[in-house]
Amino acid sequence: MSEREQLVYLNGELVPREEAKISVYDHGFLYGDGVFEGIRAYDGRIFKLDEHVDRLYDSAKAIMLDIPMSKEEMKEAIIETVRANGLRDAYIRVVVSRGEGDLGLDPEKCPEPTVVIIAEPMEPLYGDLYEKGIEVITASVRRIPPDALDPKIKSCNYLNNILAKIQANLAGADEAIMLDHEGYVCEGTGDNVFVVEDGVVYTPPEDTILRGITRATVMELCEELGIPVEEKRITLGELYAADEVFLTGTAAEVAPVRKVDGRRIGKECPGPITRRIMEAFRELTRREGTPVYEDEV
Repeated sequence: MSEREQLVYLNGELVPREEAKISVYDHGFLYGDGVFEGIRAYDGRIFKLDEHVDRLYDSAKAIMLDIPMSKEEMKEAIIETVRANGLRDAYIRVVVSRGEGDLGLDPEKCPEPTVVIIAEPMEPLYGDLYEKGIEVITASVRRIPPDALDPKIKSCNYLNNILAKIQANLAGADEAIMLDHEGYVCEGTGDNVFVVEDGVVYTPPEDTILRGITRATVMELCEELGIPVEEKRITLGELYAADEVFLTGTAAEVAPVRKVDGRRIGKECPGPITRRIMEAFRELTRREGTPVYEDEV
């Protein structure tokens, strides 16, 4: 962060961080009733801005939350928040909650949604572990099944994921992988899962996972690199026996996995295919994105 005071977008205004406050009656606080997105900016360009905003509005529509601005206005607000903070490399959090209501559940008691945009510097999530791999566990906490809650809704209620993350913390692991209600590999607490077997990259199908934007980008990169990529249900045994495992996400980017439940993955970490994908992803983030500063348009 530069020496200037951090500014936060709150309901149409950029205000100092210390003044960015919401009501204790906001249903986002009381019930996790809202949606959010995490977005990255690399060297003055916001990566996959259109895709993230589209997903935000899809999530909002699914929970019947009316965002009080157009997609174009939202994109401009995101850009302006990054620009106002003088950032080139940043993590951006966009939150739209149901807004202030009463202590009851009824969303009709919330006349106006709350819109918050935060932009701040972000170091690589796993630091030097990108060169030697992270350690993960499989959580006993199962991912909420799609017949209970559609995983494509990126809601503010992340308790399911948080409980799994607590297990990772208690085990001294970097991340936890959650299984679905049938025991198949699902996703991490904040990232999607890929395995490599005999030169083919596999990832769980979208029916039980969040529709990851970094996941989709990696699948596109695999096709460009001539690496076969397929969606399939992955068992825990297949995860343990994989030649390579890596996770993808806005914060995690492409993170190689060294161990799963204490089991060493493959012969080297990052493996050769994971390393190719990591390099291609880093190169993509350097050349693509929505410019933040007008002199770079």
